[in-house]
Amino acid sequence: MDLKNGSVVTKFILLGFSVGWELQFVFLVTFSLIYGATVLGNVIMLTVTFSSTLHSPMYFLLGNLSFLDMCLSTVTTPKMIRDLLTKHKVISMWGCMAQMFFTHCFGGAEATLLIAMAFDRYVAICKPLHYRTIMSHKLLKGFVILSWTIGFIHTMSQMVLTVNLPFCGPHIIDNIFCDLPLVIKLACMDTYTLELFVIADSGLLSFICFLLLLVSYTVILVTVQQRSSGGLSKALSTLSAHITVVTLFFGPCIFIYAWPFSSFAGNKIFSVFYTVITPLLNPIIYTLRNEKMQEAMRK
Repeated sequence: MDLKNGSVVTKFILLGFSVGWELQFVFLVTFSLIYGATVLGNVIMLTVTFSSTLHSPMYFLLGNLSFLDMCLSTVTTPKMIRDLLTKHKVISMWGCMAQMFFTHCFGGAEATLLIAMAFDRYVAICKPLHYRTIMSHKLLKGFVILSWTIGFIHTMSQMVLTVNLPFCGPHIIDNIFCDLPLVIKLACMDTYTLELFVIADSGLLSFICFLLLLVSYTVILVTVQQRSSGGLSKALSTLSAHITVVTLFFGPCIFIYAWPFSSFAGNKIFSVFYTVITPLLNPIIYTLRNEKMQEAMRK
């Protein structure tokens, strides 16, 4: 192992948004309002989906999605808001490791849960008579446990290789939060193999999940079109909210890991969209597109 110098890094500096104080104040107010709305919106959705009026398997999965969204946003957004108030945006090394661990854990769990929700829509639309039998409470609990397990394995497979890396030189991260590609790049050793592993683990996971979801929705639409010409528009209306959420979640992920070890302005935009904007849009999209959800919220 070839160290650059004898010092040991115990903290990192997040560059965040390198803009004037006036614009930082605008970001502070905007992100504070968005985070408050995200927590409130997902708490309301979480409460409503587990209420006595909604017992469909879809709402059970939707409630778990809201919980993951709220957790994902909480890992990064409060720290980002606080950094907008200070000149020196510092995070401890272990705080950085924890942020990366939970970001990838919640992200991996949500990716898997979205596939479970796509399967739920397939059964509901293509096999409506067997929906309650197939989507049993046991299967739903299995989906949730599987999503958390995959999220945990996904993050642990990367963190066990990252946590013991030697950091002894540069300690500046050009982003709004700690993320594996940029942190690995700061290690005082050759990390080429680890960089490829991170790309394969996170990038391919995002791409494969997104591809599986697109295939599943295509199968649903083709099946509906073959059975009934008039059912296609109804199926599109039902799936539109799910397709929108999937695109908003996986789109930024794929872009971030397409250029994982390069710093460019768009990286911060995608990071904000992934951790701040998407968790807010999910409850809005599902609420606006779902009459039962609106009725349950009014009650």
